[in-house]
Amino acid sequence: MPIRCSWLPPDADHLLVSGAQMAQLEQQLFESGLPVPALMEKAALALAERLRQRLRPAAQRPDPAQELLWPAEAGVLVLVGPGHNGGDGLVVARELHLAGLPVRIWSPFERHKSLTADHLRHALWLGIPRLAEPPDPADPALWLDALFGIGQRRPPGEPLETLLEERQRQRPGALVAVDGPTGLCADSGRLLGWGAATAALTWSIGLLKRGFLQDRALARVGRLERIDLGLPAALLAELPPTTPLCLCPGDAAAAPWPALDPAAAKYGRGRLLLVAGSRRYRGAAALSLAGASASGCGSLRAALPEELAGDLWLSQPHVVVEAALPSGAGGGLDLAALEHLDLVRLDAVLLGPGLGPADDPGQPGARARGDHSGEEAVWLRLQRFAGLLLLDADGLNRLAWRCRGEPLGAGAWLSARRGPTWITPHRGEFDRLFPQWSELEPLEAAANAAGASGAVVLLKGARSVVAAPDGRLWQVSQAAPESARAGLGDTLAGYAAGRGAMALAALGGPGASDARRTQPSEAEPAGIAAVGGDSEICRPAHPLDASLLAAVALEHAQAGRDCLRHHGPGGVTPEAVAAALAGRRVGA
Repeated sequence: MPIRCSWLPPDADHLLVSGAQMAQLEQQLFESGLPVPALMEKAALALAERLRQRLRPAAQRPDPAQELLWPAEAGVLVLVGPGHNGGDGLVVARELHLAGLPVRIWSPFERHKSLTADHLRHALWLGIPRLAEPPDPADPALWLDALFGIGQRRPPGEPLETLLEERQRQRPGALVAVDGPTGLCADSGRLLGWGAATAALTWSIGLLKRGFLQDRALARVGRLERIDLGLPAALLAELPPTTPLCLCPGDAAAAPWPALDPAAAKYGRGRLLLVAGSRRYRGAAALSLAGASASGCGSLRAALPEELAGDLWLSQPHVVVEAALPSGAGGGLDLAALEHLDLVRLDAVLLGPGLGPADDPGQPGARARGDHSGEEAVWLRLQRFAGLLLLDADGLNRLAWRCRGEPLGAGAWLSARRGPTWITPHRGEFDRLFPQWSELEPLEAAANAAGASGAVVLLKGARSVVAAPDGRLWQVSQAAPESARAGLGDTLAGYAAGRGAMALAALGGPGASDARRTQPSEAEPAGIAAVGGDSEICRPAHPLDASLLAAVALEHAQAGRDCLRHHGPGGVTPEAVAAALAGRRVGA
């Protein structure tokens, strides 16, 4: 069972839950004696106040592109569902009406839950108009979607889906959602049918629902805000420790980075080797080195394509060229020359950005046949390496290729690693590496891969996921869409490797753990002995906590947002993000 990292508390600001988990928490409150109407009033009154603040007279509204504000004189149309989500909407309608704002309601349902029916009767008694026919999609009022919320399990149906899709087509940006847009699964972010509401703003009541952060849901959810219910900490503590945690802006400042000795020389501040670039992808090496330099790592070494190695001193004179490698006929970097490279004095190795495909990466099962020549020998050495190995991009693709056809695939190779391993795939690379989990949602897919391989998985996306082998999960809550451009992944890989090398150096380096006292020689086989004993090869206790890679993912996302804020959409370049990372680096 995983142990919660003290960095991010399992509180209401950070927990990501499923709809069923949220419903269970509410049920426990009701069983404790809290009346259902009291909880509904608490949530809906908070919603009404949030909405009231966003309704302004047209003359007082600033540039709409700068803030989500709507004209008060156009009013609000509340779409009321049959359950408690509809009851929330009716309380909001009541409060806005009593505040003097024009409000109407529409509910296409004949029957409602008793509490919702009571609120509907009261709303009509107050004189709030109820539409008898479906509203015009071009209605100038702001629509409040309180139809279903997180209780949705089936498609909303053809009439509703058509209405909501037309609303977005004719009046984009004029709908807000209560606990999720109608037609969207709160657990996965998938559409339940063919159409759904598109919200400019979604309020998640109590805790954030995990589906609202998934990449496929972002366009439908819009801006995501949480409505606090004041849930007791003791109640939240009952959620399983595998419940994902949301990485929020500002969290990186408290990340658990090991403290470096202030008197440490360059070799005591992290020793990193980057193997990156090729004749075909020359820029990847420079960008990953820029990321590594931004980390503050003390000693940077590089194995680069011959086309770059000779002139590197002109642009990055602090980097030592460890090897100048040829590229194959297809333009991919030939790694065979790394077979004799000394890895003993390194804290970390980054392999992958821009390598390109290998001309002959070896046949599946070559390791079992004792073929340790060329690139296969390099993979064997990397498996034995006691420091941090970070695999990215074509490093992952080459691993997937060489492990195809083996019973356990790449997971078996990764689980046999003697040092800590971080992998940073995007979804395509992940699916090639772990095809057995290609159909799973990002949180579940990353969790399965980390548990099976022993690697910490950073599954990149618009909202990247980080999974630890012990079951802990994190997901970035905010990022700049403009960060989705070529080269940002190379910068991330370099920065992550540099930060990991520094953390390992602060912990005493790869030899710090007592379990490493039985470090095998180069001549020993790559297998793992599962039991102890001084005469056996033991898997070392990895001193790098998985939360450190989560902190890197957050720092990288925030650097992209910083660049967007200061330089505009065109300014979110890999070089600018590296510079922002260098400026905002914390905890080193």
